[in-house]
Amino acid sequence: MPDRAGGKAGAGEVFAVFLKLGLTSFGGPIAHLGYFRDELVTRRRWLSDAAYADLVALCQFLPGPASSQAGFALGLMRAGWRGALAAFAAFTLPSALILLVFAMTAAAIAGPVGTGALAGLKIVAVAIVAQAVWGMARTLCPDRARAAIALGAVVLLAFVPGAWGMVGAIALGALAGLVLGPGAGGAVGGPVAMPVSRRAALAALGAFVALLVLLPLVAGFSPVLALVDSFYRAGALVFGGGHVVLPLLQAELVGPGHVSQEAFLAGYGAAQAVPGPLFTFAAYLGAVQGQGPGGVLGAALALAAIFLPGFLILTGVLPFWDRFRAMARAQSLMRGANAAVVGILGAALYAPVFTGAIGDMRDFALALACFLALMLWRAPPWAVVILAASGGAGLALIG
Repeated sequence: MPDRAGGKAGAGEVFAVFLKLGLTSFGGPIAHLGYFRDELVTRRRWLSDAAYADLVALCQFLPGPASSQAGFALGLMRAGWRGALAAFAAFTLPSALILLVFAMTAAAIAGPVGTGALAGLKIVAVAIVAQAVWGMARTLCPDRARAAIALGAVVLLAFVPGAWGMVGAIALGALAGLVLGPGAGGAVGGPVAMPVSRRAALAALGAFVALLVLLPLVAGFSPVLALVDSFYRAGALVFGGGHVVLPLLQAELVGPGHVSQEAFLAGYGAAQAVPGPLFTFAAYLGAVQGQGPGGVLGAALALAAIFLPGFLILTGVLPFWDRFRAMARAQSLMRGANAAVVGILGAALYAPVFTGAIGDMRDFALALACFLALMLWRAPPWAVVILAASGGAGLALIG
């Protein structure tokens, strides 16, 4: 898979390259993948365009944070396991540290300007999630059959809210994908060749499944285990992009009362203003939640737990991907599951995002302005977050 012109490198070089990306990559996972291609394929020639396209296809096929999984795999390809860890740490830490600082200081914000700015961060979440729903629906639900799967997921969640409803929606969506039509099959791009043995891959898959099954059984014995269980399950069930983690984490943390809805939405809005993966929202939640240690330790545990399942399943699939991706039935399953994900995110757009942020027509007008700034004027998300925080402060001042 590596381009011969690129050669091999050490973990230090991988860390430096991904630290630059972690400090400058705004705009969500699709934008991150574009930054990766420009830096690593075009400029540094670490691999070919065909190999990169194939790696991206794999990461988008699997549950987990696609851009972080791609970075992990690129570090693995370039400098082995130390390179994989270096890529993850460098790409993740900048935004995680910023959100940790926000978590530790948000409670001290007082007065109309501070509380209004926090309200603005909740309002901007409406616009950002609406943009994500619209974009994903156009890509993942382009026909009547997949639109029906998405609608079915919304209906299911209306009667079975929470994490189990989401799991059921994804499972039923995958089955519906099989029934409604087979995939085209066939391989695309270049081969994925990674330094992962089949034995290591099977061990990673076993660990992924074992943790998913065992953590809920032992979560009641310790607040730390309960914290790890919540974030691990959310990370294991995310299909279709980082925004999908919103309803999963809301079900795990806000529903049981470990995080208030106000704090949850304020942190989600703040997460839009920082570079790097959206999954670093977990650092904020781990610091403010009430079921575990909280603070720095809670942030570290939450961050490790939410990223771990995506990296385990990626490691487990790498040696088998070339054969599996050519199976039409596998493609059908994923098309149905991805359509269900659109419905899950659409349900989250209503509750908790809209219901928790919009109190009157002025709030709605600010949310609409943010949405138009994102969709029509192509403003970067961090600029829209600043607009929303300023607008929220302004609304609080005028009463």
